Amino acid sequence: MGRLFGTDGARGVANSELTCELAMSIGKAAAMVLIKDEKNKKPTVFIGKDTRLSSDMLEGALTAGLCSVGANVVHLGTIPTPAVAFLVRKHKADAGIMISASHNPFEFNGIKIFNAEGYKLPDALEEEIEAIVLDNAEPYPTPTGDGLGAVSLLPEAIDEYVDHIASSIEGDLSGMKIAVDCSNGSSSATAKKLFEKLGADFTLMNYEPDGVNINEKCGSTHIELLQEYVKEHKLDGGVAFDGDADRCLAVDENGELVDGDFLIAICAKSLKEKGKLKNNAAVGTVMTNMGFNKFCEQNDITFVATAVGDRYVLENMLQNDYCIGGEQSGHVIFLEYGTTGDGQLTAVQLLNIASESKTSISELASVMKRYPQVLINVKVSNAKKAEYKTDEELLSFISNVESDMSGRGRVLVRASGTEPLIRVMLEGEDIDEITKHANAIADLIKVRLG
Repeated sequence: MGRLFGTDGARGVANSELTCELAMSIGKAAAMVLIKDEKNKKPTVFIGKDTRLSSDMLEGALTAGLCSVGANVVHLGTIPTPAVAFLVRKHKADAGIMISASHNPFEFNGIKIFNAEGYKLPDALEEEIEAIVLDNAEPYPTPTGDGLGAVSLLPEAIDEYVDHIASSIEGDLSGMKIAVDCSNGSSSATAKKLFEKLGADFTLMNYEPDGVNINEKCGSTHIELLQEYVKEHKLDGGVAFDGDADRCLAVDENGELVDGDFLIAICAKSLKEKGKLKNNAAVGTVMTNMGFNKFCEQNDITFVATAVGDRYVLENMLQNDYCIGGEQSGHVIFLEYGTTGDGQLTAVQLLNIASESKTSISELASVMKRYPQVLINVKVSNAKKAEYKTDEELLSFISNVESDMSGRGRVLVRASGTEPLIRVMLEGEDIDEITKHANAIADLIKVRLG
């Protein structure tokens, strides 16, 4: 992780950690870095945003910064993160910026930058931006007159994105009775058009954002509401997105959770059956449930694990020509259709498999068995959260737990890339055993680093 950018862009409390001044500087530096080899070019940058109260403020600051160094800005309005990536590529813009803090509470916000191909910036380019913003590595250009950038709109942005997602399947979703939880976020602007276009019988939930209710007890981070609704109304299932709609979690007709690992398993199996699973592999992370490994073994699919973060999943997919990968959290990448995780694309792929095969979601999900998993998030300051890698007492304690669990499970301790947390994850056959060990490690982290 860099000094500004974590695993998913620059993020912090809006107007405190992520200020207008910082956003303006990031806009200036991003334009400089992205066109450094084309000095006479006036770049075009697309900007999308989620529904947070602070998104308008940061959009203004980024726009001012970009225009002040000579970049043209196209506002996309409220739209999902993957839509920004798609539209940048479709319209051959030079870069895209999404203003969102994804699944975080409304007081946070973030800045994600995409290059001209719709991919998140690699670490090296983020480091160049950081050097300009934090170290004054290069002076900002100060054009005047017609050297300044202009601002325009792309009013057809939502329709173009919806058409793209709908075109990813051959049929439609007629006959499917579902609930769709928009988390009062970006999908509030797109989900109705998408599922109407596909002919589903659907109910929208949490689709009236007011600036502060994004992710509030709803969406993919609070799936309980959707689970109860699906059961109560006897639906075929439900899908839930996070604030910027790059994640999807689902529930089956019984209200049981179908997380990212299950979604990848279901879709990878379908792709394999159709002869479309490139290089016979599916990509996950070190956090992927052990049950997914077993699923891959049973279905003769190669499982590839990367570091946590959808950017690392994507890098591996691109390097090795794989077509599907993602995370348990619901970031799922279908490289044939998109360059980043896309919640609505994932939902449509899952529902289409159920519709095509006339199979319930619970039966589809039975291809994989989930091993019990315990995850504890320990609050630690950003300044101290990396110290877990060097604290000898903590390292020794974790090593002893790993030895005790040998052959029956695994231990993963890591710093969050987006929040001031250390995540303690244990997985194994015995829920009581892994809960005991997870609590013990979390308690020691509090003592040593809290």
